Amino acid sequence: MPSFRSIVAATDFSDFSERVVQRAAHLAKQHQADLHLIHVVRPLDLYPGMTLAPDEFGHHDEELLQAEQSRLDAMATSLASQLSIRVHAATRLGRAHAEIASYAREISADLVVAGARGENTLMNLFLGSTAARLLQVATCPVLIVRNPAGEPYRQVLAAVDFSPISAAVVAHAILLAGDAPVQALHVLGTEVEQRMRRAKSDQVDITGWLAGQRGEAEKKLDALLAQIENSAAVVRVVQPGFPPAVICQSIEDSHADLAVLGRHGHGGGLQEWLLGSVSKDVALAAACDVLLIEPGQ
Repeated sequence: MPSFRSIVAATDFSDFSERVVQRAAHLAKQHQADLHLIHVVRPLDLYPGMTLAPDEFGHHDEELLQAEQSRLDAMATSLASQLSIRVHAATRLGRAHAEIASYAREISADLVVAGARGENTLMNLFLGSTAARLLQVATCPVLIVRNPAGEPYRQVLAAVDFSPISAAVVAHAILLAGDAPVQALHVLGTEVEQRMRRAKSDQVDITGWLAGQRGEAEKKLDALLAQIENSAAVVRVVQPGFPPAVICQSIEDSHADLAVLGRHGHGGGLQEWLLGSVSKDVALAAACDVLLIEPGQ
């Protein structure tokens, strides 16, 4: 079973990123983990149209870095006092995604918490933005926060495709759920969906074939969960269809406030979970928080 000992929360001091900090802080308290707040200052020489002389860039960057460190220190002190947790504050100069990932590796973080959006595009979850780039370079699980963090998660969905990462997906879902119920969802995938559409257009009854596919998937799901600690109470669900749509619909139907997925998988289940495919589609479209896990985590 995984554990959280060090949690990194990325903040740009926007109103939206406040929920990122709050979620990370409450998770740190729940798991008795160290919370690391990080704010990345973009060097002035990365902005176009600057009129400062080259020798002035470093001086202004340093002044801004010191001011932001003081602001972050105050936030850390307040959280430590309110929640009785250990909080560390770090500011970095550079490109946000690279500095956040580097800091997470430096402290051997077990989780990075970022936001679905923020001011100055720091947390905007679009391909090419900081959050999308962070998902590509981070070496630990990344939790994308969308909703306010006023209370623990109440319903967690773990989407699995039976690739080697599936066990880690379920284990992390159980860990983050705490006392909340967990639903393990397997989507039969695009091949099944295509056959169902062909059968409908040809007016062919494939009820028995579909039942067989579902039965085989249920057996695999039972075998997967049998290997995972504390998974006895996890609800098993198998559905056919287009994976991103089925996952998002299941999130809505079950009122899940957290979905856990792998960043990569294999074909036949949820296809390859590359950014730009199922994981990115769900992270962009889901109305809940999304935890994305890399193979080997």
